[in-house]
Amino acid sequence: MTLFRRSRSVSALAGPTPPRSANDLRLDETGTICCLQDPEMALKLLEMGCVPGQTVRLSGRAPLGDPLMLVLGNEEYTLSLRVSEAANILLK
Repeated sequence: MTLFRRSRSVSALAGPTPPRSANDLRLDETGTICCLQDPEMALKLLEMGCVPGQTVRLSGRAPLGDPLMLVLGNEEYTLSLRVSEAANILLK
């Protein structure tokens, strides 16, 4: 199981469509975390519960679009992230 991918390898593995991130979710849309893109941010996100295989749902955005409110798992944990941090969470 891959924990994180570097930017250059993501585009090679993605094929014709770029990988989606948590930042790309629409309101109330759900995705499953596949990996974390930035190795430096990975530890912080892992400590907050963003582990591969975990489901994530966008429950809201601030009026100007930053930060995002994500719900991890089955309604058990709500997390607020900056758009730049959410862009590091790649989805299946």
